[in-house]
Amino acid sequence: MTSTLFPHDFLIGGALSAAQAEGAWDADGKSLTVADCAPLTKPASGEPTRTVRFDRDYLDHAKIAEPHDFPKRRGIDFYHRFEADLDLLAELGSTTFRFSFSWARVMPNGDGKINQEALVYYDRLIDAIITRGMAPVMTISHFDFPMVLIEKYGGWANRRLIDLYVTYATSLLERYGDRVKHWVPFNEINMSVKAPEKTLGLLRTGDDAFEQTMFRALHHQFVASAKVIEWAKQQQLDVRFGSMVAYFTTYAASSKPEDVLAAVQEDRLRNLLYLDVLNLGTYPFYATRYFSQNGIELEATEEDLRLIASHPCDFVGMSYYNSAIAAASTEGLEITSANVHSVIKNPHLPANDWGWQIDPVGLRITLNELQRLFNQPIFILENGCGFNEEPDETGAINDTYRIAFIGDHLRAVLQALDDGVNVIGYTAWSPIDSISSSTSEMTKRYGFIWVDQDDHGNGTLERRKKLSFDWYRGVITSRGASLHV
Repeated sequence: MTSTLFPHDFLIGGALSAAQAEGAWDADGKSLTVADCAPLTKPASGEPTRTVRFDRDYLDHAKIAEPHDFPKRRGIDFYHRFEADLDLLAELGSTTFRFSFSWARVMPNGDGKINQEALVYYDRLIDAIITRGMAPVMTISHFDFPMVLIEKYGGWANRRLIDLYVTYATSLLERYGDRVKHWVPFNEINMSVKAPEKTLGLLRTGDDAFEQTMFRALHHQFVASAKVIEWAKQQQLDVRFGSMVAYFTTYAASSKPEDVLAAVQEDRLRNLLYLDVLNLGTYPFYATRYFSQNGIELEATEEDLRLIASHPCDFVGMSYYNSAIAAASTEGLEITSANVHSVIKNPHLPANDWGWQIDPVGLRITLNELQRLFNQPIFILENGCGFNEEPDETGAINDTYRIAFIGDHLRAVLQALDDGVNVIGYTAWSPIDSISSSTSEMTKRYGFIWVDQDDHGNGTLERRKKLSFDWYRGVITSRGASLHV
């Protein structure tokens, strides 16, 4: 146990996304997104999770289907309730709040024309965050790819998206760069290999060349990030940009050299490739080797590579939910669910109701390794665990399991700080219950604050503090001292 406290300037609070919280899917000029077309996929008891093939036919159907079939369209009505929700987050003692802009709200036609009503809304939101004593951390693109950009351009596979994104992003920076100091160009950019629809706007075709299309689209995002950073530098904005990956700490299934090699390769292709490009400004040797072995041509220009090398991110951003195991062969090994994909079950770890394995020590390991590799400030932009929960007969939500989960992970952060890791912030996912990104469930609950709504939209939307609310407030106000008790 360490007696270390969070630094006085440590940013701590919570994170939400527009796609999962705002709702108001057709209000004030907003157009449809892939998130708006993601149905509830929660399985019936004993059944496997239902998957949806996001192809052209499906999305054409989703555009005209009944809105109530798509939970992210309603979110938790944060769009209309953000003032009261931010009051609760301020009561928590939060020093920061991470949120995202909705591309389809700001640029609904995909043609570069800005929707002024959207900017007025985000003016009010950002000012409300600041006046409550919280530093806003804003994500420019967070799993809400506009449908119109699929229809007109085919998503990020089209190089035209670079300029459209730069127009969108620089409009935000120009308006809010004096008030928002921490920016994340793309949320969990490495999820492109698992969920290319919501990250890249790519519809699965079954084409043998799809992997090449995916990596070309990803390359366009790398270039776009660099161009936005270049613009901000030219304007001499006092802002910082962070990469953002969903980090899957990867262990070898055994001490067999073949398993260790498998873990190294998994870590590189699942996690480090994206940070190497965004934070070090170069495609690493193992990536170029992988592209060569698999016949993948990025069509990267010399100017692309110059931009990427010249304009890296300023800090390493990450989400951390669970670790994974890699093996040369999965024969005889048990498989369990994880964040949008399946992993080998670790017999040494407990899991939540969805099979996600709980591993706070893995967070400390990861923070130390990222400090060694990149030597940049590290911001934990998401960390949390979904639980099935209901109020008891008195109306209370006694979520001691959430206190244990967040507490163990925050102790791991304190230990990493004691190790010498430069962790600058932590935003729990999510401080208020919201719609699940992967399954569109409401009943996979993460918050310190209960929202009275079920998977089908029934409920009053009343907000209610859980037991963990006062506990988290104590952690923040004591700078982590309460974690040592």
